[in-house]
Amino acid sequence: MKEEEKTRAYAWAKALCHYAGEDESFLESFFAMLTASEGVSSEFLYYLEHQDFLCAHKVAGYSLIDIMVWQMDHFKAQLDRDRSEMKSNGDKMLLEAFHTMLLMEQDPEYYVNLMQSETGTDYPDKY
Repeated sequence: MKEEEKTRAYAWAKALCHYAGEDESFLESFFAMLTASEGVSSEFLYYLEHQDFLCAHKVAGYSLIDIMVWQMDHFKAQLDRDRSEMKSNGDKMLLEAFHTMLLMEQDPEYYVNLMQSETGTDYPDKY
């Protein structure tokens, strides 16, 4: 990441963390992981520039859009249990998608398992 891009990315990450209710410690950890990942940082910068997903980088076959869709479905499962911290906070959901992809790079099998098993209960005969 070029220095100018890094400065812009940090400013946006800081704002995103603020609006998502995350603290300085989370920001520093997230940004260190982000700058260490060429793939996720390119996705992050693309989103910053275009407010859209590039989806060029994938982990275990999953793109950022796939993670966002899973998070929305996962969010429904949290609502089913009445534990919905991301309710009405799109910034938190977006930040969590980038953070999940960074974590997924480190342990793809764990997150693939979650994405394939933890979903909402909004369709008949799920359980």
